[in-house]
Amino acid sequence: MASNDGQKNTDLAEIHESLDVTADRCPMTFVRTRLRLDRMAVGQVLEVRFAGREPAENLPRSARELGHDVLALEFDESEAFRGRMVVRKN
Repeated sequence: MASNDGQKNTDLAEIHESLDVTADRCPMTFVRTRLRLDRMAVGQVLEVRFAGREPAENLPRSARELGHDVLALEFDESEAFRGRMVVRKN
């Protein structure tokens, strides 16, 4: 996967929880992401895997608007546009 915006790759050892929303479409991608973040403790890190360009734009923007830190945002633009976001809950 290619990294976007020069954001650093996050070591998997730092990730506390993972969420796969590749089968979901907006707005459910962020609804599920937000529900998971709401259950996590401040400072914990969530990895979210998604599919599609709309979640690639909306997930990080929405996470930042809620005050969370997007630590990594990576894309694989080969056959199907898939991506990975790593976010720290604040």
